[in-house]
Amino acid sequence: MESQRKSSGEEDSSGERGSLHTWKGYSYSVTPERVLLSRPVLQAALGTRHGVLLVEGGQVYSFGEFPWKQSQVSVVGPLKPVLESALSGQRVVAVAAGSFHSGAVTEDGGVHMWGENSFGQCGLSSLTVVPNPTPVAVLDPDTSPPHTIRVLELACGEQHSLALSAQHEVWAWGSGCQLGLVTTIFPVWKPQKVEHLAGRHVLQVACGAFHSLALVRCLPPQEARRPLPDKCGQCNQLLYTMTDKEDHVIISDSHYCPLGVELLADGEAKLGPGRSPPLRLQSSPSEPLSSHTSASAPGPHPSITEHTDYERGRTVAQNGEVLTTTDSDISAAGTDSDRTVGGVGGAGSRNSPYPDQAVKEYLKKLSDTSLAEETVKMTIAGASFQPPADSLDLLTSDLIPGVMPVTTSSALNSLVSSCASAVVGRVVSTCEALSLKKRINYYYPGVGGVAGVPGGVPGGPAEERVRLEESMQGKKSCSTGDIREEEAEGLSRRLSLPGLLSQGRYAVRLLSSTSAHRLLSSLSSSYTLMLSPRLLRRASRPRVRAVPLTPVGGLPEAGELLPSLQTEVWSWGRGEEGQLGHGDNLPRLQPLCIKCLSSKEVVLVAAGAHHSLALTAQSQVFSWGSNSSGQLGHMDCPTTIPRLAKLSEGIRVWDVGAGVQHTLLLADGDCYQPILYYSGQQVIEGAQDAPQDQTEGYSYTQQPVLLPFCMNLGYVSAVFAGGQSCVALADRNVMGFSASLHELATAERKFYCKLSSVKNHILRPLLDLESLSTALGPASTVMLQSLARCYSRLCHLTGQHSASLTANLRRRREVKSLVMLEHASIFLDTYNEYCCSVGNFLVMGGFQALAKPSLDFFGKCPELLQRLAESSEENIPLSDLLVTLFYLPMRHLHEYGRLLLKLGTCFEVSSVDYQKLQDGCSKFEALALHLKRRRKEAEYTYHFWKSFPGKMTDSLRKPHRRLICESSNKALTLQNSGRFSVNWFILFNDALVHAQGVVPYKSLFSTHHVFPLATLWVEPIPEENTGLYGLKLISPEETFTLLACSSMEKAKWLRSINQAVDQAMSGAGQRAEPPISRTASYTFYKDSRLKEATYEGRWLAGKPNGRGMVKWLDGRIYTGTFKNGLEDGFGDYVIPSKTLNLNDHYQGHWKEGKMHGIGTYKYATGELYEGSFQDNMRHGHGMLRSGTLNSSSPSVFIGQWVHDKKTGYGVFDDITRGEKYMGMWQDDQRQGTGVIVTQFGLYYEGAFNNNKMQGTGVLLSEDNTTYEGEFSEDWTLNGKGVLTMANGDYFEGSFTGEWGSGLKVTGSFFKPNLYDSDGDKGRAVKLGRLAVRPEEKWRAVFEECWMRLGCEAPGQGENQRAWENIAVALTTSRRRHRDGSEMNLSRTHNRTLGSLEFIPQQHVGPVTMEKYDRIRHSLIKACDMPLHPLGMLMETLVAVYRMTYVGVGANRRLLLQAVNEIMSYLARIFQLVRFLFPDLPEEGGAIPEPSSDPQDKKDSNCADTQLESPKPGRVVSSSALLLPVLLPRLYPPLFTLYALEKEREDDVYWECVLRLNKQPDMALLAFLGVQHKFWPVSVPVLGEKTEVVSSTKDACFASATETLQQISTTFTPSDKLQVIQLTFEEITKEVMSSLEDNFLWSMDDLFPVFLYVVLRARIRNLGSEVSLIEDLMDPCVQHGEHGIMFTTLKACYYQIQHEKTT
Repeated sequence: MESQRKSSGEEDSSGERGSLHTWKGYSYSVTPERVLLSRPVLQAALGTRHGVLLVEGGQVYSFGEFPWKQSQVSVVGPLKPVLESALSGQRVVAVAAGSFHSGAVTEDGGVHMWGENSFGQCGLSSLTVVPNPTPVAVLDPDTSPPHTIRVLELACGEQHSLALSAQHEVWAWGSGCQLGLVTTIFPVWKPQKVEHLAGRHVLQVACGAFHSLALVRCLPPQEARRPLPDKCGQCNQLLYTMTDKEDHVIISDSHYCPLGVELLADGEAKLGPGRSPPLRLQSSPSEPLSSHTSASAPGPHPSITEHTDYERGRTVAQNGEVLTTTDSDISAAGTDSDRTVGGVGGAGSRNSPYPDQAVKEYLKKLSDTSLAEETVKMTIAGASFQPPADSLDLLTSDLIPGVMPVTTSSALNSLVSSCASAVVGRVVSTCEALSLKKRINYYYPGVGGVAGVPGGVPGGPAEERVRLEESMQGKKSCSTGDIREEEAEGLSRRLSLPGLLSQGRYAVRLLSSTSAHRLLSSLSSSYTLMLSPRLLRRASRPRVRAVPLTPVGGLPEAGELLPSLQTEVWSWGRGEEGQLGHGDNLPRLQPLCIKCLSSKEVVLVAAGAHHSLALTAQSQVFSWGSNSSGQLGHMDCPTTIPRLAKLSEGIRVWDVGAGVQHTLLLADGDCYQPILYYSGQQVIEGAQDAPQDQTEGYSYTQQPVLLPFCMNLGYVSAVFAGGQSCVALADRNVMGFSASLHELATAERKFYCKLSSVKNHILRPLLDLESLSTALGPASTVMLQSLARCYSRLCHLTGQHSASLTANLRRRREVKSLVMLEHASIFLDTYNEYCCSVGNFLVMGGFQALAKPSLDFFGKCPELLQRLAESSEENIPLSDLLVTLFYLPMRHLHEYGRLLLKLGTCFEVSSVDYQKLQDGCSKFEALALHLKRRRKEAEYTYHFWKSFPGKMTDSLRKPHRRLICESSNKALTLQNSGRFSVNWFILFNDALVHAQGVVPYKSLFSTHHVFPLATLWVEPIPEENTGLYGLKLISPEETFTLLACSSMEKAKWLRSINQAVDQAMSGAGQRAEPPISRTASYTFYKDSRLKEATYEGRWLAGKPNGRGMVKWLDGRIYTGTFKNGLEDGFGDYVIPSKTLNLNDHYQGHWKEGKMHGIGTYKYATGELYEGSFQDNMRHGHGMLRSGTLNSSSPSVFIGQWVHDKKTGYGVFDDITRGEKYMGMWQDDQRQGTGVIVTQFGLYYEGAFNNNKMQGTGVLLSEDNTTYEGEFSEDWTLNGKGVLTMANGDYFEGSFTGEWGSGLKVTGSFFKPNLYDSDGDKGRAVKLGRLAVRPEEKWRAVFEECWMRLGCEAPGQGENQRAWENIAVALTTSRRRHRDGSEMNLSRTHNRTLGSLEFIPQQHVGPVTMEKYDRIRHSLIKACDMPLHPLGMLMETLVAVYRMTYVGVGANRRLLLQAVNEIMSYLARIFQLVRFLFPDLPEEGGAIPEPSSDPQDKKDSNCADTQLESPKPGRVVSSSALLLPVLLPRLYPPLFTLYALEKEREDDVYWECVLRLNKQPDMALLAFLGVQHKFWPVSVPVLGEKTEVVSSTKDACFASATETLQQISTTFTPSDKLQVIQLTFEEITKEVMSSLEDNFLWSMDDLFPVFLYVVLRARIRNLGSEVSLIEDLMDPCVQHGEHGIMFTTLKACYYQIQHEKTT
């Protein structure tokens, strides 16, 4: 055995990391033994007499005594661990050891247990021992089917086990109250969830012999706020009573609950079987899960740590002396009272109605799980006992958990109904009696403010967690420890309740202070609170807004990357030794929060057999529980509350282990190699079997002692303890890696402790000073608060990072897991923010102002400040000392860089880790240099302001503003300045200031102007021309020249200004010259048009250029593009209307600051104009909609505008009167020729003058009554004329009167001869003669299209320029649509747009058939694209055409004008096309036949079959080229006019069609005279030939009939003619099947067959179709094959009309 031992000091080549060393006790003779394993050990766990080891690769070894192994080897020495082969094949990631059992967690989250199982601690039923690792199922019974819970870690006690799941919930099994389960049946064989912790984020669990600990993340603030009850949750009694005396109010909090001793946690009664309480999510650390609560914590848990540490350094006035308190003083402050009141064996129940002995016996029974039923009975019995009120003492609520009273909004409402007061703590009366001027410093936050009061305390919830963050929230538990610590601190607290007396609605927590009671025992004999009006007045004085010094929830960007510091420690189980930490010896059946640790930033908990440890981020160790062998590291009493272990100053503990009667601490010493401390029982060799609770004859430590051999172990990364043993895991320092990693973690822990000291001893007291706001002033106070917040964030981040580095040392020890490398931005941003806040405070003279209150507080010898600031200078000013102190964190950035560089030397240069470390080092070093420069800038600026006091300084001094250079040495002057004028130029990081004054005056600088750098351009003036060293400065409204005294000075100012401008724009300041084009914001102060308007957007050389937005003070806003400082391009303009309280809104194009081009203007009155603008006026073609359809005068005008007035041709639709005018306008009045149609069928065409029908005109009514003659007013006849009746009779003479209301006629009446048909015809009126000629209509529309092509007049311009304009317009529009300033285009339009942006090659050169087809296709694309000038023209023409001929305009008398208008469109568009394609032949010109290549010929013919029959060459016509594009869009209104015109003929035709179609096929063929040889013998029906019989109907020539029916689905005449041709071909095909191949049709044979097909096709408006084809047919096809076929169809139509007379 001896030969296998190896001294730990010797080198061992078998392993470089994870070597295991074990020993017992702490004497100098102890030498750790090295355990030799083939792989590094990752984790160890120790039971009472055994241990388990986890090695790299996931294997598990055991050593020690194994009584459960039965037939196997039951004892193995620690130096020869045995492999647990049952776990082979499993990769274990964590192990745990209880007193006599063990557990392991595998990679997939599975649990394996083995060892003693008498109490179910292995989770396997029907087995008393489990010899080998066996899987244990952790199943969630709430899911169906139950799914397996993934486990992260285990903890084992003597009779129980705990598991922490991946959802951070706790599962328990085994026996005893330490399980924390709502059950009375033990053992619990199957793992069950600890419901009391459900919904909380548990970070770690630990098990003692009979108690359990959990480290829990604090709830977010919003989750921790609940309304507070006003009655006890158990006995339903009021928690408070009030008695109104003459000059004061007595509020008593002496409620005592007889069920209190039975309460779990803080008010939840233990229920027997079948009475499990309803569970809910807790909202506070000590709130019970039961729905019957006596209290609940109302808010978040601010940091206690900083406050208590600060208070330890404070002086307490006592008996006129100044006493400095230390940590130990504070910890032991309540020792005497604890022994007599709250101690283990003291008179804690002295004031209780129950005898001491009875309480003790009862509690003993309570912890015995076999007496559950008796417990319930006693609970019920106790409920009936009500003790007398005068015998109760408030201290009972401190000793018995769950009965600490809390005020609520409802309780206060009933208490303060007769007086406007609020509840304050008992300590207030104590402070008043002692005449101390300090008041308790807290607000008590309720829900949504204070105790449920809407609005809450002024300043909001963030300010409620005020400067001294150990508020009294949540003190309804439990812990005497809460009170003990508060006794020493209560005297130095302050309380201010704004509006206390006037509002009467602020709830303040009642405090119990036994020390205060003791001090005042001679003054008050009752435990009631007396509030004098004087005290209430004093308590209601205003206070400074406070700053929370602990970031709530940590840094949001850190997220889950770093460990949480806002933690709580919860404990439950047996408490005979005080190991639960609640200040008593009571058991807790469910988890309960140890309140005094809630803000100590605990990062690790450990449990010995009967004592507990908590390690904080500040490297302090709190211990409580059994101290029989000094294992707590101190000898203070009582040991029932957490107290600090006594360690020398500078010792920072970062890992702990707890055994049965000893504690092992791993700490930082003077160097960065870890050291070990031991506290507890000395182990005597050979005495291992001595009883654990027997300490006679055993030596033990009074406080932790240093283990002398620790330096020989190497770099220890973790320690473990259990039974009587200790274990340490150590690494060899290979390549210096371990040393560097430890040095990094050590430096971070030391830095965090330093930051915390500054926060607690300097920053917090300063913020707490009453004279602070007076000394600093409001602005500087706000900046100091901002500085405090930034400091707090930096401190918190450092603490989190320190905990992260420590955790990395314990387990991984890898570079890739360093957060500062992977997420360096979190650190860089936090340091940047902090440095900025310090600099801002310095620049504004904050530290200078802070010196006086600091002097009052720290005295004239601020040794503490000097020590923390690491300053060795003597007689240094206090303000300089404060500056040094607050800039201290910046030094740590160099430390980061140095340590990362040192760590990098441990790796190969080519490795990834080396690159990461190098990058990290560079980032931190660069930031350190940058922040150093910023400090110098801040100090330079501060001294500048100090040297130049005055009003100008006060107005220019801003926190973020830094001085770069200034011209007080007269190095820079203004060109052409006056003789006596003085000019001073000051360059800051955000502006150039020009101060001016006149020499004789006392106040030298009378005016100054600030030029923001973002809108400042500087240009050097060449010296050759002038010989002067000049700089030209351009700002948006001024341009001036500065003259330097030398070329060097000129270069200096040029460089400084350029760098400052670049810095202000981009934050870099690296470029020699900032960009001439930039984005910035500026408010104009001179420009008459833009005065006091703010522009934000793109600039170019001092002028707005590009996209931007202008806001005027009167509410006008322009958003769009600028050019040379003026609105130019597309923009959005809003103009408020003060009278209507609405806005005018223009959206459209601008030019040189004015509306120019196409736009939409929505008027506040409701009118809408869409069209062209020029010089801010409606000019060109546009449409104005006035009113809405249900308003008084809705109308629509579309037409030409000149200088904001209707002038030229236009259509006016008066919807109210039901009239539509189509004619000429001048100055908003109808002037010239025009047409009016009404909804009643009246039609007028003729002359208009001064907006009236005046002159010669023609008037037709619906029944064809016609008047042709003179008019004087609208619809008023006045003068000579002819009135023709519908039957042909007419009057000729003079007429007066209004049409429709009686006419006076002076003249002759004529009744034509019945047989005088020629004369009748002569009297027919020709319409359209007095209307506007088609070519005069819509001239403005075509003129705008020509202008877009770059032509001043139609046809006058350059072809190439036109194409360039088209390309520019398309590209600009595409960019604007992409930016989202106009409507989005469809995907098809986007593709078309891309192809149209290129100038086609076919616009020059002779036109061939191939080129003609390409032209035709490009025209189709262009007309389909609304952004193309031709597409825009097409859309406008369609809009005006529909506007004219839809609605009232659908009048049959307008048909001729409608057709002529289309023909006019074709001619004028064709003129545009010929301008774009100059080689295209004129109308009627021929395109030569293409090459003789048959393939080309075939392709060309195929391309044109759709339009007309193939023939040699091609005649160019506007209708063939443009009708296919134009007519489909105009077809609906045009065809409606045709249908109205042909209504009578079509009715006659249709009647005959319906009558003849009743006949079967053979009868109809015979009736029409079709020769028998053409009759089909058989017809196909559903693919089969069927013979035609006499009853067959609609079967003959069916395919031809279906083809002809398609004529109604086509639009253009050419398409309709093509349908007719196909119909003839179908007829021929069917006839040819039964005749010879060489058969030729004659018209006599063909006509009857075609007539049959037309009848069977049943085309409803055939007359309209025929007329449309006839009117719009291309003239070149009238005499060809298509012309003959059309004539045949026309003949059929007339034949059918007259069929009845045949």
